[in-house]
Amino acid sequence: MGITKIEPLYDEKGRFRGYVDTYTGEKYGLPVILGKKRNPYTRGWTMNSQEASVLLAKDKEIKGETHRVLRFIEGILDFENWIYVSITEIAKELEMHRQDVSKAIKVLQKKEIILRGPKIGRSHTFMLNPDFAWKGKVKNLEQYREEKKFLNNSENKTKKVQDKKIEIFSKKYGIPIEEVKKLFI
Repeated sequence: MGITKIEPLYDEKGRFRGYVDTYTGEKYGLPVILGKKRNPYTRGWTMNSQEASVLLAKDKEIKGETHRVLRFIEGILDFENWIYVSITEIAKELEMHRQDVSKAIKVLQKKEIILRGPKIGRSHTFMLNPDFAWKGKVKNLEQYREEKKFLNNSENKTKKVQDKKIEIFSKKYGIPIEEVKKLFI
């Protein structure tokens, strides 16, 4: 490395324009100091299906309060789309009546936008249907889709094959077999 001696560089009107290496004559612009970029979205990201968004927007049974509940659920998703929150908590956070939240959850379940999981304590867990949105690794979403495709394939609908696949899925996600059957069959 060569020896450098850096001095300020001014234009003909006396305005500062950068620096010059007095040994090589090389001119440098103004130094820029970059701070660490802060992520304003600290809780994470979800990937949404555009097709599902259009379907939701066109569905006349899904009205304002149901959309609010769905957006809240999307906002608090845990990894792999699981949600553990009580209806009372949702009602409190959204300043809605508990009965309205319950109705919204029922509509979302009927439409299979959210799927009921196992009960923990007095509250059920839910899973946002990965066909609508996903929070997690893409390879896990692809694996979920493959498993669902396998379970729904008519060639694999024999009871023995389905039971084995459901057992594997149950062990993988720690969900009781009865609850997995509700999700996929």
